[in-house]
Amino acid sequence: MKPCTVIIQLLLLFSSTAKLTHAQTPYIDSMQAWRNNYVNTHELLKTPEERSLLRFYPLDAAYKVECTFEKVSNSPWLPMPTSGTVTKMARKYGVLSFRLHDTVMHLVVFQMQQLLAKEGTKDYLFVGFTDATSALDTYGAGRYIDCTTADIHGDRMTLDFNKAYNPYCAYTTGYNCPIPPRENDLPVAILAGEKNYGKKVH
Repeated sequence: MKPCTVIIQLLLLFSSTAKLTHAQTPYIDSMQAWRNNYVNTHELLKTPEERSLLRFYPLDAAYKVECTFEKVSNSPWLPMPTSGTVTKMARKYGVLSFRLHDTVMHLVVFQMQQLLAKEGTKDYLFVGFTDATSALDTYGAGRYIDCTTADIHGDRMTLDFNKAYNPYCAYTTGYNCPIPPRENDLPVAILAGEKNYGKKVH
């Protein structure tokens, strides 16, 4: 291969990489701002020392996935186990389907009866999951992603695992945190979102 041809190919490669990096920067910047806000306004961890023990995976745009959404109609209210003594009532609201790491996966979206009963939270939905990192790098009982009915657009919904966070039970005892059901155990490692808290729970 001629030297000039090699140089041209390298220039094209660097140009493509630069465009990709530039395209990802606004998203990464916005997610870093979201993460900073999550840390600085954490409702349970109040002191700088406590918040300094929060751990996260590096931000990765590959974990922002576009899903198809299938509504579940007339789903009955059923008890969902929690980490405490109180069982919470929930029903299936829909099913998300998406591809990640060349694997097609599904997550059930739940509606919580307690949240539905309150004006300020009636549109909230519950997406909890476990994956191959659970009980290793991440909290064993699972992580959550916040979403609302407004995030669903027809049969589409964006799910961002960079926003996966720990329930209060990952930091201390005394809370009744819903435990994601087995059907929301993902068969891959989700290397995004919050990791295990850096302080042991007593």
